Amino acid sequence: MTGLPPTRWALGGHRNAGYGERFAEMIADGKDVAGEARLADALAERGARILDAGSGMGRVAAYLQAAGHRVVAAEPDPTLVAQSRTTYPDLPVLPHEILELTPEVLAGAGQPTAFDLVVVVGNVMTFVAKDTEVAVLERLASLLAPGGRILLGFHLRGGPASARSYAPEDFMADATRAGLTVQHRFGGYDLRPVDDEYAVWVLSGAAQ
Repeated sequence: MTGLPPTRWALGGHRNAGYGERFAEMIADGKDVAGEARLADALAERGARILDAGSGMGRVAAYLQAAGHRVVAAEPDPTLVAQSRTTYPDLPVLPHEILELTPEVLAGAGQPTAFDLVVVVGNVMTFVAKDTEVAVLERLASLLAPGGRILLGFHLRGGPASARSYAPEDFMADATRAGLTVQHRFGGYDLRPVDDEYAVWVLSGAAQ
C-alpha cells in the first residue's frame, strides 16, 4: 500500500532514539520484560496463530514463539527490524505498518491471513498516523480468526513524547466504530485494577 500518512512514530524522529537499545540493555541485565507476553500467552491456545503488530525489537513475539505459537511480527521501523532479525534470527518479521497488513501481503510472505490473537502493545496505537485510529482498528479486526481477540495497551499519561494522548472513552468509541467489542480493561498486564496511568484492553469482534 502506498500513500499512507506518516505515523507519529516516524514523525518522532530522534525522540524515538534509544528505544531498542534500552530494551536490549534490560534483557542483558536480566530484567523482566515479558509481562505483555505472559498475558498474551495466557489468552491463546497452544500453537495459536499470533500477530505482533508493531513488534519493535521483537521481545514479545520471540517469547510467544518460544512458547510454541506460530508468530508473525510486523514492524515498519527499519532500525528495529534489523535489531529484531539480529537478536531473534528465527522470528519472521514483516517490515510493514498495520495498514499494509493485507491478506495478500501476509499470504505473499507465506504467513497466515487470520489470527487467533493479535498483540498491539508498547503504545503502538498512540503512535499510528493522525486520524487513522479507526482504520487501524478495522484492519486488525479484519485479521481475526473466528473467536480471535486483540490484546492492546498504551499509556494514558506519562507516555512517550511523540505519542498522542488517547483518552479511554475516545479509544472505546473508536473500537466500537471499528466493529470491536471490549471484553476486558485492566490497569496493566498483571491485571491490576483500572487506573489513570495505563490501559490494557482485550477486544473481540463485535459478533463474538
